Amino acid sequence: MMIKARGYLSFIIFLFLAFETLGELQSVSVGGELRIRGRWYINTFAPREERIPPAFLIKRPVGGDKVTSMFKWDNEGSDWSRYETSVLLNFKADFTDDITAFIEFYDFYVGGEDFRSKDYVTGVDTRAESKDDVEIEQAYIEVRNIFDMPITVKIGRQDLIMGKGWLVTNMLTPSQYSSQDSIRLTYKEGNWTLDAFASKLAERYNVEQDGDIDFYGVYGTYSGWKPLSLSAYWYFLRDGLSPHDTKDDPVLEFMEDLLNRDDYGVTRLHTVGIRAFGKYSSFDYDLELAYQFGDADSIGARFKPIGGFLYGDDDASWGDLGAELTLGYTFQDVKWTPRIYTLGVYFQGHDNRDISFWDWINPFYEPEASHSFNRLFSDRNYLPTVNDNGWLSNYWQVQLGFELKPTEKILFHFHGAYDGIVSPFDPPKSFKIFGRKFYALPFFSFWTEEGEDDIGWELAAWIRYNYSKDLWFMLYGNYLFVGDGLAQGAYIQGNGTDFAGGTDDDNAGYIFWMSVLKF
Repeated sequence: MMIKARGYLSFIIFLFLAFETLGELQSVSVGGELRIRGRWYINTFAPREERIPPAFLIKRPVGGDKVTSMFKWDNEGSDWSRYETSVLLNFKADFTDDITAFIEFYDFYVGGEDFRSKDYVTGVDTRAESKDDVEIEQAYIEVRNIFDMPITVKIGRQDLIMGKGWLVTNMLTPSQYSSQDSIRLTYKEGNWTLDAFASKLAERYNVEQDGDIDFYGVYGTYSGWKPLSLSAYWYFLRDGLSPHDTKDDPVLEFMEDLLNRDDYGVTRLHTVGIRAFGKYSSFDYDLELAYQFGDADSIGARFKPIGGFLYGDDDASWGDLGAELTLGYTFQDVKWTPRIYTLGVYFQGHDNRDISFWDWINPFYEPEASHSFNRLFSDRNYLPTVNDNGWLSNYWQVQLGFELKPTEKILFHFHGAYDGIVSPFDPPKSFKIFGRKFYALPFFSFWTEEGEDDIGWELAAWIRYNYSKDLWFMLYGNYLFVGDGLAQGAYIQGNGTDFAGGTDDDNAGYIFWMSVLKF
């Protein structure tokens, strides 16, 4: 650890000395942040287990060779809890000629890990079990007023937050950060702002020459009229890696060419969107709409039918809508300044995991991939008990709530919501004996029952205390009345690629406390 610390210090010194050639060093500042969070899930998590035996899913393309889940939705066994901490420490150097150099170190760890050994029985304590130590969260150069114009260029690892961060933000969870290796250009003149960026998400030069994952975007906003601000954007994610179902067999490759199979190409995901938001009198609103399209070959390769079939869907494509609408009203001249609001959110999904009898007997059956709206790099958490964290899709919610401000430093929030599944998963035909579920017949995988579409009702509340502008505390609670659709299971996790079914339908909950200190 001492060696790493010396290396970081040497890097900082080198960075600042190097920039002496660009201009006179005016100031150096140090800052950072400490986040601490304690979490407790009730009747929610279990070790990932198989939920439906493969024998009842023969020839069905479910996106893997098993149907597993990390959820239980029952009160058997223990609940899940942990404490986690994240630390940011940054150094900023300002130079003449509008030049800034910035570096930020980041560490995230779970309490009880990465510090002491667990051998309390013998007392032979080996101390640190370090696996992932301090990382560089940001390291960039920022140059402003390029060509004497209101243009800023930022080059290096940096936080990317576009708009309100609905699809692109710098957080993974409320206590975990995420950055991107990017080049970002910002033009800001009056009420107009235009951002353009290019990011390298994965470098695969050692696997495939054109196998990198790259992310590009353009985001523009006009904010010259308080009742209506408008944004429009385009994001493009390109995965250059071409998957293969089979490889290195010349005879098989020849047959695949004749039959047009195993013909995956580059994945291209386009997202175009608009946002309208503003305030008028006591009303506020925020509407964001996005549509995704493009070649989904990396998704299609996952959808090989269960039972040893070779080929996935090499003609998969996205075509999904995402939307969020918030409408609020604040009572200005009323004690505690109450605000009532309603929120609706929709992430489209297409579940194509069932098969017909004709598909089942057809020897030339070609699977069709299931796809859902991809939430890209979001951390928006609409349903914390189901562990949303920006990856819940094939999902919709309607929410009604209110907020109160008893003092300038305290904010109280409460809401109720109903959550549903856009495109349910049809499970194999089943029956119950003494309350236990049994699947009807193996191998007859075309025999299914209609999937349920209700995740359930939920109640949520939190209170935040802003002790100062640099320190705040929060206590949060969420209670979920588990619906039949969630208990039965559907593909709503992981942007619609992961199953969320349990073993029962007991209600669940989530509680956490959190504190954040900035310095």
